[in-house]
Amino acid sequence: MNRRQFIQTSGMFVAGLSVATVTGCSTTKSCCAKPWFEISLAEWSLHRTIRNEKKLTNLDFPKVARQEFGISAIEYVNQFFMDKARDEAYLKQLKGICDGEGVQSVLIMCDGEGNLGDPSNEKREQAVKNHHKWADAAKFLGCHSIRVNAATGNAGSFEEQQKRAAEGLAKLGEYCATLGLNAIVENHGGLSSNGAWLAGVMRLVNKPNVGTLPDFGNFFIDRQKGEQYDRYLGTTELMPFAKGVSAKSHDFDEAGNEKNTDYRRMMKIVKDAGYRGFIGIEYEGSGLGEFEGIRATKALLEKVRGEGA
Repeated sequence: MNRRQFIQTSGMFVAGLSVATVTGCSTTKSCCAKPWFEISLAEWSLHRTIRNEKKLTNLDFPKVARQEFGISAIEYVNQFFMDKARDEAYLKQLKGICDGEGVQSVLIMCDGEGNLGDPSNEKREQAVKNHHKWADAAKFLGCHSIRVNAATGNAGSFEEQQKRAAEGLAKLGEYCATLGLNAIVENHGGLSSNGAWLAGVMRLVNKPNVGTLPDFGNFFIDRQKGEQYDRYLGTTELMPFAKGVSAKSHDFDEAGNEKNTDYRRMMKIVKDAGYRGFIGIEYEGSGLGEFEGIRATKALLEKVRGEGA
């Protein structure tokens, strides 16, 4: 069996689902009895445990999500298995672990593969091709999306950078569409953290499988200068294109509320936009350990959901 057959056969069940279905967004009657969103866990929440402390590996992630936190949907970070995207044996092992734990793979967060909006046509094309292997891996694992960046190299005008990012994303979206996958963009620094800019990119792309992953706490346009975009406005602007949501958290008060983000206000924005997919925990703070931070974020999401927000 060649690589293409391997991916197509192993991921066949996803191919029969619509983009709306695989995101978990559904308006069917049976869905209405469920909570309006389900919780997933972003692997970045454990980045120090995995990368610095080396206490866990990517293969441990599904088991930890399920057994430690009671979470059965996960979002990978490609940095933690960067050389394994084309390793069929590794992907089979990872999928087997997920199946054994009853864990669903939701998406792969992809970094370090080049700027999809690079000023150089050649580099932009290469960046698109570099992401193909992650789309293939995501397909095999049963994910609905790969999360990518709309990086442009900060060269050119506001509109020029929009156009280049849209060109790269459109080409990647075409490839992902052949696999039944979405390519979704996070507000991840620079112009991508400007909600109006990224929403404009989405309108230029205008493809049903290219969307956004709004991140509650990632609206720093320039961290060194402290330049931020309004997180509530930005999330509102990005939600019409959302196929995933990242519940970023850093610090909590004594009542268990996130100090930087009003989760009730934010979750109302998400709900009012009609979103009914996964909301991923992404704890990035240092006040609590990573395990404690994940639990605190999960408790807050469950509390807000229970209040109806």
